[in-house]
Amino acid sequence: MNIKKLAVFTAAAMLTFTAVQKPSEKDCICCAAPHQEIWYKDIPLSFNNGEPIRGADVSSVISLEEAGVKFYNEEGQEQDIFRTLSDHGVNYIRVRIWNEPHDDQGRTYGGGNCDLENAKKIAARAAKYGMKMLVDIHYSDFWADPSRQTRPKYWAQHDHETLKREIYNWTSWVVKSIDEAGGNIGMVQVGNETSCLFCDEDDMYKICDLFSSGNKAIRDFDRNILIVHHFPNPASGHYEWYAKVMNECHLDYDVFATSYYPYWHGSIDNLTSVLKTIGDRYNKYVMVAETAYPYTNEEGDAYHNDVSQADSSLPFVYDVSVEGQTQCLTDVFKAVADTGHGLGVFYWEPAWLGRPDLSYDEQKALWNEIGCGWTSDYAVGYDKNVVGAGGSGFDNQALFDFYGKPLSSLNVFDNIYPQKKEDKKRPGGDIDGDGRIDAFDLTLLRMHIIDKEFSKHADFNRDGTVNISDLVSLSKFLINS
Repeated sequence: MNIKKLAVFTAAAMLTFTAVQKPSEKDCICCAAPHQEIWYKDIPLSFNNGEPIRGADVSSVISLEEAGVKFYNEEGQEQDIFRTLSDHGVNYIRVRIWNEPHDDQGRTYGGGNCDLENAKKIAARAAKYGMKMLVDIHYSDFWADPSRQTRPKYWAQHDHETLKREIYNWTSWVVKSIDEAGGNIGMVQVGNETSCLFCDEDDMYKICDLFSSGNKAIRDFDRNILIVHHFPNPASGHYEWYAKVMNECHLDYDVFATSYYPYWHGSIDNLTSVLKTIGDRYNKYVMVAETAYPYTNEEGDAYHNDVSQADSSLPFVYDVSVEGQTQCLTDVFKAVADTGHGLGVFYWEPAWLGRPDLSYDEQKALWNEIGCGWTSDYAVGYDKNVVGAGGSGFDNQALFDFYGKPLSSLNVFDNIYPQKKEDKKRPGGDIDGDGRIDAFDLTLLRMHIIDKEFSKHADFNRDGTVNISDLVSLSKFLINS
């Protein structure tokens, strides 16, 4: 048995208040019903410091901030979105990385302008608030998804063996760069929604050979990082075949991940069944790498939504409301937990907003200049699916309203157990943990600064470092209190 899988989280049936038999070597803690906290069996997890993954993909956030999008806390005060996510229980950040997301004149393709430099900034900010990283390498210059897996421009003419070397070198460079930027890498995703298509290759056995090159780069860098392979649709009927071929090819990986958007990807019971089969048969972790659900049918950036109830062909199992979004995310967590192999769930782009205060033309200029929209005009030459610039098709599925204030559905993450809630509620400056900020904490802070060994609670001003400025701020606080 993989030593990383000594314990995983699987749902106890507390939601229905019925007894369950404890599975051997596996138990889980999962989510809460809306608007209340439900504790599941508190069995420690062997991964992620004993906590299920409560993740968010905010890959577009740097471009959004450059475009003037602002984020706030519940009190309406402007606040770093990474702090807001952390304060609501998010413990993992996922970030997509494209090789060269711009044309030969340096003009952005859009989609959040997700190059390695922006990923490094995101990784450093996530680490500041104690969040780990899932590095999602697309091996493309732009979107990689079920309909397109286009090679990077400079790999276009490579034969199979040359492509393998490029994948190894690029993967090595990405993880090294994120690590040196201060990111805390817990997982790396080799490919995005690949199905039987990856880097323009459509032979699954050859795809596994390409995968193996990226996987080896990760193992060579740090064997503690979990390797993820991500597939697009659990209702496709293909997952068992993918896993079978990967097993036949002796592919070295840890996590079989899926997207799950309930209006596209079948029932939630099927999600559990498919992932449980993979986990049982091949002894792999499973997780949802992407999910989302709309809270409104309105749009906030003068650009159409990818899904809304205006499309009568889509099944909307939950209400299109904040309450429906809350229940959906809760159920996805539970579905993954019920597999007996689940690691957790990532919500996809919960903050991809537009600028509702600007006109369409003003926003289009930002999509083209900064890349904060779905695409820019300059992606047309690279991606056959692009017809021109567009905004965010997911702003109605965000966990923030159109003006950047958190919705109550963001609280779901804070109801997924177990988690170290005492640390979340303990204020910065309470170094001795007695629930008060007083002269004893001031003395300890002086000692911490001198010895260079400190608790994160010594970071009184919450700027990510502990130094003399914390000492001055804490002294002023005590004088004025």
